[in-house]
Formats: sequence, structure tokens, C-alpha cells
Amino acid sequence: MFDEKIDEYKDEILNTLSDLIKYPSVSEESDNPEAPFGENCNNVLNAFLNKAASLGFRTKNVDNYCGYVEFGDGPELVGIVGHLDVVPALEEDGWTTPPFEPSIRDGKLYGRGSIDDKGPVVASLYAMKTIMDTTNVNKRVRLFVGLNEEKGWKCINHYKEVEEWPSIGFSPDANFPAIYAEKGIMSLSLKRPFKLNDVEIVSTDCKQNAINVVPKYASITLRFTGEPRQLEDTDKVKVISLSSQTIKLESHGTASHASHPELGDNAIKNLVEYLLINFSHPDTYLFDLINKGFFDIYSPVILSDSKIEDESGMLSSNVADMSYENGFLTFKTNLRVPVTYSLDDIYGRYFKFKDLYPDLEIEKFGIQEPLYVEKDSYLVKTLVDIFNKKTGSNEEPIAIGGGTYARAFKNFVSYGANFPGDQDMCHQVDEFVYIDKLITSAKIYAEAIYELSK
Repeated sequence: MFDEKIDEYKDEILNTLSDLIKYPSVSEESDNPEAPFGENCNNVLNAFLNKAASLGFRTKNVDNYCGYVEFGDGPELVGIVGHLDVVPALEEDGWTTPPFEPSIRDGKLYGRGSIDDKGPVVASLYAMKTIMDTTNVNKRVRLFVGLNEEKGWKCINHYKEVEEWPSIGFSPDANFPAIYAEKGIMSLSLKRPFKLNDVEIVSTDCKQNAINVVPKYASITLRFTGEPRQLEDTDKVKVISLSSQTIKLESHGTASHASHPELGDNAIKNLVEYLLINFSHPDTYLFDLINKGFFDIYSPVILSDSKIEDESGMLSSNVADMSYENGFLTFKTNLRVPVTYSLDDIYGRYFKFKDLYPDLEIEKFGIQEPLYVEKDSYLVKTLVDIFNKKTGSNEEPIAIGGGTYARAFKNFVSYGANFPGDQDMCHQVDEFVYIDKLITSAKIYAEAIYELSK
């Protein structure tokens, strides 16, 4: 019904997306009220709102925390919630082209944010433009864009404090045909005094890895307190001599989204295993962490002798950060908890690790309760039917380990823009979006907006 209009916008969609990718909008929390998540996030928000205003939408910058664009009239509000912040990306990570210089090749648009989540946001914007210009609706339709989704959700929490909540909607930030369940999310910090025999720990470095990314780099710098000795490189760890008494151990792994830790190779785990093999230590802390499955990606033994799973999948764990300061070694891990399990229960199981180490400090942060919407609900059935009709498919709604803004509101689910069978490029080196599928996503979103707002 709206396909021809979307096709007319194809070049403009790609140009708008390319312009937004050029902003390295990694969320950086600050005390500046004019840019609470850093200048780059502030600039990308203003660029997006200016573009939307030029297309004829009503726009609002919500205290520089987030923004929205809107059209239509009526008391009820249909929502679309996405984000413009991105995870970090460095050229030295192996990008074929610079991550913030968009490029098109082989039918794909490359650049950080192309699929997570700037591309789907732009597709939603032009889907709204198509509906606004071609038909009348009985509700208002609002596209919300946040700036802190990848780190703390302070943007959407602020929005919920000061703005109207939508009654129904979707987030274009995961997979088609629709996500009816999202695992609970909880991050933990484990901190304890620690030392190795014969060496001093000088520093550690994980390149400020995001908690929701499998770390691809980790290093530890050590100073020998006695006679230095030779250590050998492995396929996972490189030994770098800094002086006669000081060495750096570097581990290079493979990054992936924390909801799919099996797709990555955790550099921190590689480094810890090397330390255990090559250095003696005065207690069994590291050994216990390894032996009790702290670094296991699925259902760590530290929690239970049996698997923790349900229809949404298994419990997964991503050890995302390691730091050493003032004699204390700290690990931070990101957990994806099956929807039928209590986050408090899982935290309590980890807390029992203090029985072994009473001086262990355990803190939880980044709590997000799970999302669950019945498969046969109006919302899920409508969105899945639209996808199947537009693509000639017969797909069923799915559950994921990722967390999207959909869980911020009741009667919301995540909807695209990854298609069934697609490689998930979120948070990956050489992130890209298939151009044809991005345009198809816009067509699907147009139908969904029309159905939810008519």
C-alpha cells in the first residue's frame, strides 16, 4: 500500500543514515546539562531533529537527554522507540573502512550504527513520513530517540519522568518477525584483594570495553619483584617486554554482543587462564572463579549444578571488564537471565560465593527486568502478520537475550530490523545493514504504523 512512496525515498533514506553515522555518538555521561551524554550525542540528536523538522514533523528536544518527532492527532499515542548512541569502534580493531565514515559496497551500507540503531530509526522516520503524507490516522504517532541506550538508559528514564507515555508500540532494535520475550539483564561487580607471587600487578587495560560487549582486548602489566623469567607467547596471549623487570601480557579475542557470547572469544578469559598457568598465587581466588564457571558463557556452575533455561534460552554470562587498583582485583560481568527466573534469585546465588571469600565485595547494577508479551496478543499477532505478508514468510515470534527499549513501556515489543537468518552485526567490526532489507524494513514499519494508529 505504501511501497512505492518508500521506494521514492530510498536515496534520501541512505543519505540521512550516512549523515548520522558520521557522528561518533558513543554515550559519555557528563555534568554538562547542555550535553549530558557528550557533545557527539548532542550533535547527532540535533541533526536528527532538524532533519525531521524539515520533513514536516513536530519535534522536541527533551532536555538534551533525548528527543522525539511526532505527527497525527488524537488522545492516544502510538510509540516507536530507538536510539542514536552507539558502542565504541576503533579503526585498529580491524575495520575495512573507518567506522564513522559510511561506505556502500556489495549492496550493504557500512558504518557504526548502521543496524544498531541508526538505520532502523531512519527507516522508521521515513515510514512515518509516508503515512503522514498519504493517509489520515486517528492517533498521534511519536518516534522517540535516546542517547544512552548502550550504557545506562538514563535518557529513557528521564523521558518517562517528564513526558507522556505511549499506550502501544514497538522498538526497531532487534529482529523480525517480532520479539515477544527478552531476557532479564543484570550486571555484577566482584571485587577482592588479590596478588600474585613474585610479581606486582602494575595495571590492567580493557580499552574501556562496554559491559554489553564480549571484550576483544585485555592486557595486564606486571613487574617482577625478584629474578625475571622468560614467558612464551601463545595463540591467545602475547608477551611484551617493557623493561628488564616489567612485561605486558596482551590478549586478543573476538568481540560480539553480550547476548550472544558464543559468537565471541573473550580476551579477559584468555588472559586469566594464562595467568593461572604461568604464575603461582597465594590463594585460590582466580582458580575458584575458573573452576566454578564464572567465565563460562552459559549457566555458570557457580550458580547451580543444573542448567538455568526456559523458552527464552539459557542463562548467559559475559565477563566484560577486569581492573586492578590499590591491591583490589575487580571483574564485571553482564548476565542475560531467562524470563521465568528472578533476578534477585540469580544475584543471591552469586552472593553465596562470599562463603568462600568473606572479604569479597559483590554489587549489582544495570538492572533491567525481562519483557514478556503473549504470543497471541493483538500487538504480537499484528506485527508478525504484517512481516509475513510483506515478505511471503511464515515466521513465528521469537525470544532473545538482548535488551531493547521495548521493555521500557507496557504493550511494547521489539520489531526488526534484522531479518531471520541474517548475520547479527550489532556491536561487530564492519557493522553493516543490507540496503534492500533496510528499505523493506521501512515498508514493514509503514504498514505497522498504519495498523496500530488507524
